[in-house]
Amino acid sequence: MLVLLPPSEGKSDGGRGRPLDLGALSFAEGLTGARETVLDELVGLCSGDEEKARGVLGLSEGLRGEIAKNAALRTAPARPVGEIYTGVLYDALSLGTLSPAAKRRAARSLLVFSALWGAVGVRDRIPSYRCSGGVKLPGTGALGAHWRRPLEGVLPDAAGGGLVLDLRSSGYAGMWKPKDEVARRTATVRVLQSTVVDGVEKRSVVSHFNKAIKGRIVRALLEAGAAPRTPAALAEALRGLGYRVEESGGGGLDVIVTEL
Repeated sequence: MLVLLPPSEGKSDGGRGRPLDLGALSFAEGLTGARETVLDELVGLCSGDEEKARGVLGLSEGLRGEIAKNAALRTAPARPVGEIYTGVLYDALSLGTLSPAAKRRAARSLLVFSALWGAVGVRDRIPSYRCSGGVKLPGTGALGAHWRRPLEGVLPDAAGGGLVLDLRSSGYAGMWKPKDEVARRTATVRVLQSTVVDGVEKRSVVSHFNKAIKGRIVRALLEAGAAPRTPAALAEALRGLGYRVEESGGGGLDVIVTEL
């Protein structure tokens, strides 16, 4: 099973450690060139005119300090991806508290998509940075489009013959879209809250807590050692873990909750 995750805007500080080694990241053979392109322009942009960099990156005045952080990306301390990303999904997933076996499964199966790195594994070491999926760099252009061809060159093989569980947000889903046989083995999850009003069930799409529930789902699958190969098998696995799940067609699963 390959699980595709979005990054988070929130990131922990780099702390102490060795600086970035692009050659040591996952998919180095296929993605290093594309990573160098984005990294070079981002560092150059943030080493120059602060106001221009702030405008390109869409940063508020309160986030001005992120520009200096980006300027130092090549020398800043790097830490495992699983320690860098914070936020609702990653808090719920709580990679650091997984059992040893679940941590090994996470290292094999989790990929985090990023406008700067393309796609990285949770043990890859990166520095803390600021660059969202909607950024359009003056030279490289829209980063979502920049990554499509390089990722298409490496991710179909990474998907293997098992299930692809795509939990990315829309801004990152466009970086790589599974095709053909891989698409038929790809599942997506929508979280719906069920409430009963005057004896009638009503469902609404969960927004903010959607991320927390998806983080809990991934954690439960990792701890259980689940290895479904199709969306239907994933639905059964989640039911076995206590979730209420309905298949909505096309690999889509609705996870229905009453409490957030």
